[in-house]
This record gives sequence, C-alpha cells and structure tokens, in this order.
Amino acid sequence: CTHNKHCLPAMGNLIKVLGKDLENCPHFFLDFENAQPTEAETAVWNQVSAVLEEAHGILAELQSYNGAGQEIREAIQNPNDLQLQEKAWNAVCPLVAKLKRFYEFSLRLENALRSLLEALTSPPYAPMQHLEREQALAKQFAEILHFTLSFDELKMTNPAIQNDFSYYRRTISRNRLNNQQLEAENEVNNEMANRMSLFYAEATPMLKTLSNATTKFVSENKTLPIEDTTDCLSTMACVCRVMLETPEYRCRFTNTDTMLFCMRVMVGVIILYDHVHPVGAFAKTSKIDMKGCIKVLKEQPSNSVEGLLNALRYTTRHLNDDSTSKQIRALLQ
Repeated sequence: CTHNKHCLPAMGNLIKVLGKDLENCPHFFLDFENAQPTEAETAVWNQVSAVLEEAHGILAELQSYNGAGQEIREAIQNPNDLQLQEKAWNAVCPLVAKLKRFYEFSLRLENALRSLLEALTSPPYAPMQHLEREQALAKQFAEILHFTLSFDELKMTNPAIQNDFSYYRRTISRNRLNNQQLEAENEVNNEMANRMSLFYAEATPMLKTLSNATTKFVSENKTLPIEDTTDCLSTMACVCRVMLETPEYRCRFTNTDTMLFCMRVMVGVIILYDHVHPVGAFAKTSKIDMKGCIKVLKEQPSNSVEGLLNALRYTTRHLNDDSTSKQIRALLQ
C-alpha cells in the first residue's frame, strides 16, 4: 500500500494499516493530535476531559514531591525531642493529603476508563470501526495510558512516598494524638489509610487500577465478547507501532513528545492487553506483534525507553509463561 498520497499536517497524525491479517492493509487514519469529538462522542468526551484536565496537575505535584525524609530521620534518631517529632509530623501531614488526592484521582480515572471502554466496544461496530469513528475518544484513551505510565514511572523512582506514608501510619497507630493529629486522622481515616496502603504498595499503582478496571469491565459485560475489548487494545498497539517504525510518519512528528506519547501508549495497551486477555500479549496467538513493538522501543535512545522496557519486564502478567518464545524473552533481557 502506498501512504504517500496522503498529505499529512506536520503533527502526529497517524495513518494506519491494519486488518485481521496485516497484509490486507486497509487504511485508517487516527489523528492523535487534533481529533475533535463528534456529537455522539460529546457526553463521554466531556466526562473524560474533566478528569484529564486534572491529570496534568497531578503529574506536576508528583514530580515535585520531595518527601519529608530529613525530618523523619531526625525525629526517629531523637525520639525524646518533642519539637523534632512535631516538625516531622507537620512535614508529613500535607504530603499525606497529597497522596490521598492522588489515590482519589485513581478512582476517577477508573470511572473515565470504564466510560471509554463502553463507548469503544459497544455493538454493532468492530473495535477497528470504533477507533476510526471515535477518534477523539481513542485519543483520550491514549492520554489516560500516557498519564498512567508517566505517573507510575515517577512513583517507582520516588521511595519517599512509601516512607512518608508508613511514618504517618506508625505515628497515628502509636496513638500519641494531640488535637492536630486527630484532625489529620479525620482527613485520612483508618479505612482510607488501608486502601491507600494497598495502592502505594503496588510498583505501578495506576496501571494496576486500570488493569483491574478493564478486567472487571470484561467480567461484568457477559454479553460482550472479551475480544471486543482486547481487539481494541491490540489495534491501538498496532497503530502506535506502525507509526513509530515508518519513517514517512515519524518524520512528521515536529515534537519529540509525540514520539514518547506514542511509545507510552503502545506499552500501556500491551500491558493492559496482557492483563485482560486470557493468554496474554506474548503468546504466539496474541494479536500484538511483540517482537516488532520491542524492536521499535530498542531503536530509541535508552534513557527515554528504559522505563518503558522495565514496565514490559516487570508489570506484565504473562512474560514468563512457557508460551512466551525464547526470542521475545531474549529481546527483553
């Protein structure tokens, strides 16, 4: 198929070649950059939009999250110095309020994802038709994945988060509560603290939230074949891979962020697919060309993709199954 007759604007519009068997090459054009919602998409689009607007702020807050390590260390080393105890407590409380905000955001993200999955898998259209018809929603789905991997990457490289939170819990459970502490405990009561603990104990908490939500979506929609959900994911992985490996498309990215966006989304849908599909993304029967996807990542400068390769190594479910070929495992060594 010749793509050159398509004259594309400079930003990352994607033309995609896809089909049950990729040789058939039906064209379809997925505009990650400028897709605007059609009337039918507006309701879901507005709901998801409100959540995504908040996502930027959440990432910025997480990026600047420095933790109270210093104050906590001093408090622990001088247990009888009440001033230092108070200083550590006052440093940790606003941080825990932040962590609570991040956790509550994950619940909103989960709802947004459910709405998108409903829209992108509803009969009578095939997943491919959905992605073609509802490009603005496909773009939002991609943005959720992009946010999720960005969030988890920042969280994984920031040990302060769990240290701060466990200090907070220890302090509360020692029951040395003055009034200030009681106020803070109302802010994060025990049940909330338990849920937050489980969330932050995950290496990749946002991804876990999404894959649980997707699995739950599939199990609740008994009439909807699981393939409708997983095909939506594998189609998207394919869109991203072809975009990244085809020079004619790639040279149209005026913005290096679009490359990274595309790589993140590709990895995100692979991981989701691997969690939701019974045999996962790595088996021979998988509809995702894993070799091609890993190869594309490995061609990028390692500092920009190491986090993504690690996500494939450590957050997928089926990589170490017997059905995964030695070749794919070797690629990820």
